[in-house]
Amino acid sequence: MLQYMLRSHPRISLPTGESHFFIPLYRNAETFGDLSQPENIRRVLQAMYAQSAEFLDTDLHGLRFDIDRLTNEFHSAGRRTVRDVVAGLFEKNAAGEGKARWGDKTPYYILQLPKIFDWFPDAQVIHLIRDGRDVALSMFARADDFAVYNTYHAAKYWEQYVTVGHDQGSKFSPDRYMELRYEDILDDQRGSMKKICGFLGEDFDESLINFKKASIAGKTPLVQASVQKSNQEKWRTEMTKRQIEIFESAAGATLKAFGYQVITDCRRLPLPVRAAYRLHNKFRSMSVKRKKAARR
Repeated sequence: MLQYMLRSHPRISLPTGESHFFIPLYRNAETFGDLSQPENIRRVLQAMYAQSAEFLDTDLHGLRFDIDRLTNEFHSAGRRTVRDVVAGLFEKNAAGEGKARWGDKTPYYILQLPKIFDWFPDAQVIHLIRDGRDVALSMFARADDFAVYNTYHAAKYWEQYVTVGHDQGSKFSPDRYMELRYEDILDDQRGSMKKICGFLGEDFDESLINFKKASIAGKTPLVQASVQKSNQEKWRTEMTKRQIEIFESAAGATLKAFGYQVITDCRRLPLPVRAAYRLHNKFRSMSVKRKKAARR
């Protein structure tokens, strides 16, 4: 939702998917050799495509991902680091959309903020946090995508993302890292977007309220609709009492730390029960991977 709202701003370009290649490229930057050689720039672009072909084919709306053309253009422009090639791709995409700034929405990157800021020292990060119990419901609907097969694992998965993001983000200045609750946007769309624009140093624009919706639903059908205030606290009716108890036993303290109400005593599950949930998720995930491999 926030991705589509922000990409409607006249100055901000955001691809409509998730890139996922920043961190693998960051970790392996030295393996691509001297990027004054066009063939090594090509290898970077090929690695991007191997990682995220669907994103590069369908989610960049300001350019066509053509490895031959981009190799020549990046070489001619003097882009000599892997970071410069990544930035060049997003800059060209933004220019193709007539936008001055670019961004990316890949939730995994919240676990890697020091690397993101190392590559992009002037980056600004918006950490959007949602009630973990509603996040769990979304995970269950796409269990194989997230490898989440029980409530305990969903709680620990959510807790890791919000706490690591918060702990890492808090080390950076307030003009570089911002936290915002999803529910606050639902309750006050205009106020929340003005706050985001203030953080980004951009003028508020009505397009953020009357934002362009997705043309197709993809994996998240709600991106085709306007902001729905009711899209919160669904866990109260869609989770069983036992699921709520399990989630709050695993992540109740974190829910409370981010301003979410809990309805149980958040009593920690016994160690054997926690271990059983971890093993269940592990073996279920392995089984799904084997079935996917067998279908290839």
